Amino acid sequence: MKKLKLKIALNAKAVLIFVLLCFIATVLGIVTNSNATKLLFATYRSSWLSPLTYVRLFSHVLGHSGWEHFLGNASMLLILGPMLEEKHGSKVIVEIILITGFITGIVNFIFFPGVALCGASGVVFAFILLASFTGFREGEIPLTFILVAIIYIGQQIVQGLTLNDNISNMGHIIGGLVGASVGYALNKKGRRSY
Repeated sequence: MKKLKLKIALNAKAVLIFVLLCFIATVLGIVTNSNATKLLFATYRSSWLSPLTYVRLFSHVLGHSGWEHFLGNASMLLILGPMLEEKHGSKVIVEIILITGFITGIVNFIFFPGVALCGASGVVFAFILLASFTGFREGEIPLTFILVAIIYIGQQIVQGLTLNDNISNMGHIIGGLVGASVGYALNKKGRRSY
């Protein structure tokens, strides 16, 4: 009888690298008592003359306020990411991460000058809304997308208006809008990445 050999498959490379970078940034933040997070992995109003301002517009999605924050986002990224990366390809996943980071960073910079923003929650919400477009057909809007949008985005709007809990509902909403827009655009074109 032939023995079954199992090996670990390295799937979803972009998602795995992103989660690894988030892990490293979180560890750096913890061991430096949040100094690395403030310097490199959080976006906030700062001088346009500082090169780090531009870096932080993207790198803030890597930093997390602690293990609980990181683990919550990492688990969702690892659940949704492989399916999305298999369907749309690594390049699209990296583009979604960069677009979400940039837009949430700019909006936070302009409209919330006293708030430091960090974490991959916006990317998670982009993935959630993008995943709800699975099975999209031309001329139709999936009911799953409508329900996910109402539940996730609606919850963020309500919490943003009623709670003061140090969670960036704006980042979640923008991430969701990016995911929905990309999902619609990709599926409308019938684009398949390999």
